Amino acid sequence: MKKGSILEREGVQALIASLICILLGVLIGYIVLLCINAEGAGESIVNVLKNFMTYSKPATQWKKFANTLAKTMPLVLCSLSILFAYKVGLFNIGTAGQYVAGACACLYGALGLKLPWYACMLMAICAGALLGCIVGFLKSYCNVNEVISGIMLNWISLYTTNTILSKVKETTSPYTLYINKVNPSAFLPKMGLDKLFGKNEYVTIAIPLTILIAIAVGVVLDRTKFGYELKATGYNKNAAKYCGMAEKRNIILTLIISGGLAGLGASFLYQTGYMRWECTQSSVPGMGFNGIAAAFLGGLSPIGTLFSSYFIQHITDGGAFVNTNMYCAQISDLISAVIIYLCGFVLFIKLTIRKLLAKRGEKAPKTPAPAAAKGGDR
Repeated sequence: MKKGSILEREGVQALIASLICILLGVLIGYIVLLCINAEGAGESIVNVLKNFMTYSKPATQWKKFANTLAKTMPLVLCSLSILFAYKVGLFNIGTAGQYVAGACACLYGALGLKLPWYACMLMAICAGALLGCIVGFLKSYCNVNEVISGIMLNWISLYTTNTILSKVKETTSPYTLYINKVNPSAFLPKMGLDKLFGKNEYVTIAIPLTILIAIAVGVVLDRTKFGYELKATGYNKNAAKYCGMAEKRNIILTLIISGGLAGLGASFLYQTGYMRWECTQSSVPGMGFNGIAAAFLGGLSPIGTLFSSYFIQHITDGGAFVNTNMYCAQISDLISAVIIYLCGFVLFIKLTIRKLLAKRGEKAPKTPAPAAAKGGDR
């Protein structure tokens, strides 16, 4: 094996870049805590990283770990949504709105129409895919940048969802009704998985399904003709058109699939009963935007997003363990936001590593070619 060949592998570079971003994020978070109150900075940053491990009882740790897993699965789907579009040369910042549309569809299907879980899940996928289709149509036929149309649809989705779900909310609060009281059949089936985590009610088939979907996305993009055509269209749609590929259809299909993944992510959260929708909220949920950081932190790899999404959700939940006697309640969100923000620099650090390796290769002395055998060629 040649010297330096391990560092030249793309997977190794992505891993190193991700670890550097994580360490930088934790370091800056620690410095922020030091500036506010140096006395409890060390303990607080450790608690953020420990998350559920701060509890002393193993049963409690296991249950809280399951809660983090339940919230990780929607984040994985949102990061896969970002990744799928990015691999095809599109930046689907509308993932957040597609996630909101999925939440609206599955909750209204569960509470308003009282449909079973699989029908609510299908509604969530279709709602997210519909929004993705709109973005793709505008991109293909009207030359509207997907970032602009995606951002606008995020807010349209939010306020439309607030309006629709206000019909199935509690009369005394802005939150939607409890699914277990109105339509228990809308809950995702557990299939015995909850028993593995101390009978945690939020552990469902969302966990194995998410892993299978991540694998399927990787296979489709890297091992199929369909995935090759999608990526070719993303690299150069004019060249793809010249080769006989339907570039407009491919762009629309990409954003339909991307939107469907985001909508499914909302189903995987709200159909567990872990959260209810607040019909008065005026900001788009951060799940879709965190998916951007998770996709890049995972090195734009479907399997990598599983680990990066868990890490981001882990530190987000760990922020609740910051000592609020020394720091304000919002400091946990600040620490998590700093770390997540640094995750967006993975590609920049990968490019820096490649440049350093290229310079080292240029400076390395070249091995002289072996001398020709005496007597010449026969």
